Amino acid sequence: MPDTLSETKACDLLARLFRARGYTITRNIMFREYGVSFHIDGWDAKNRIGFEFLTSEDDDHDDLDLEEYKTLMAAQQRGELSLLIMDEVEPVSEADLAATVHEFLDEVAEARLARPVRKAARGTKVVKKAGKKSAAAKKKAAKKAARRR
Repeated sequence: MPDTLSETKACDLLARLFRARGYTITRNIMFREYGVSFHIDGWDAKNRIGFEFLTSEDDDHDDLDLEEYKTLMAAQQRGELSLLIMDEVEPVSEADLAATVHEFLDEVAEARLARPVRKAARGTKVVKKAGKKSAAAKKKAAKKAARRR
């Protein structure tokens, strides 16, 4: 039977594995979004990815109820964030936890690659390739030049 990890050891491992993939994880901060508020074990606000390891050791089960969990999973389905939420119900070894984290992070990476490219945000300059001007563009440029004279 595998050794069960304590919440502290599990969260240390989670943070190490997320950081190894390039995420900037802040530990034990208050998460307040979508009407859900709880202390999250690890969160990268810029990349909107994090983890929560629910244990009775830290009374986490009272922090995040089923409706809040569903709200967060709906946001995840919409691609607004990525959360790995694990429960202590099943004993977990370090190797099992690492495998689960790698699988989760691989899925996140694939999903992010599959998303369509978003339009440029306001204030972002979009550079167009140089090419032939259309007749309408030439006419507009000629009118603008005539007005300047």
